[in-house]
Amino acid sequence: MFSHVMVGSNDLSRAKTFYDALFDKEGRADEKGRLSYGRRGAVFMVTNPIDGRPAVPANGGTIGFAFDSPEEVDAWHKRGIAAGGTAVEDPPGYRQNAFGKLYLAYLRDPDGNKLCGLYRPEQ
Repeated sequence: MFSHVMVGSNDLSRAKTFYDALFDKEGRADEKGRLSYGRRGAVFMVTNPIDGRPAVPANGGTIGFAFDSPEEVDAWHKRGIAAGGTAVEDPPGYRQNAFGKLYLAYLRDPDGNKLCGLYRPEQ
């Protein structure tokens, strides 16, 4: 359904350090300085806002990243915290809700964007 997701940053150098660590690979920068990280045909991007105003996180917004195991989610979360992210909500773990049983971990990047690592076991 989605081709890409883009968030704003007020400090692309800081964002690059964070996201390179979070995704465990170096992001690519285009001619405008926008960073991109690809996985499974989808692209996550970080940019300075084109309107020149400060970047602010979406209130109520969360960007989720799919993983193949709880261990991958935990490693992603740990790298994010080590790179300057902030743990939010409950600690990483299984949750049962209307969407079934999910393994989730949440954090905020240095600009305040809320991110989620998700593993969906076979139901």
